[in-house]
Amino acid sequence: MLADRQQPLSEIVAPLRRYCASGEINSRVADVDRVLAGIEAEQSEDAEISKLDGMLVRYPTWWFNLRPSNTEPVLRLNLEAETQEEMERERDRLLARVAELGATP
Repeated sequence: MLADRQQPLSEIVAPLRRYCASGEINSRVADVDRVLAGIEAEQSEDAEISKLDGMLVRYPTWWFNLRPSNTEPVLRLNLEAETQEEMERERDRLLARVAELGATP
């Protein structure tokens, strides 16, 4: 397909992309468990939460995964939403809460 279309793969799959993605964002925190518990407690009843790999939280039009690093005191956030505006709004809101909850006491 790549040879026939003579386009980069990114252009071929672009119409298939359903969400706007934040990419992985690292936040250094003092207490990983405290931050994860605080973020989880703040999610609405509409959220579907899984703890298989960190914490995955799904809403109808967006989702995020917040998981700890295995080697450093860092939380890694990945967030996707149906629109760029929603992705940026939710990303910024979550990063602010992670910073507040994860600040060194």
